[in-house]
Amino acid sequence: MEYVQVRFYAAARAAANVDRLEVPVGTLREILTNFSNANAELARVIPQCSFLVNSVICHDFDSAIIPGSEIDVLPKFAGG
Repeated sequence: MEYVQVRFYAAARAAANVDRLEVPVGTLREILTNFSNANAELARVIPQCSFLVNSVICHDFDSAIIPGSEIDVLPKFAGG
């Protein structure tokens, strides 16, 4: 099976209770849905997050994430 790395920051890290995970490839939507189904606290945080795929903002949740990619889960940060 092929995998991607997911890195969690701030509130997402606290909700996930880890700073990174290795997960099977899929679309961004599939990956996020799997997290939401497995973790109610993370399900609450994810809708407030932005997502980077290989350091580039990703708005297309149905795009396939290729093996070896890195996904950053970034919640809104306080401050200005």
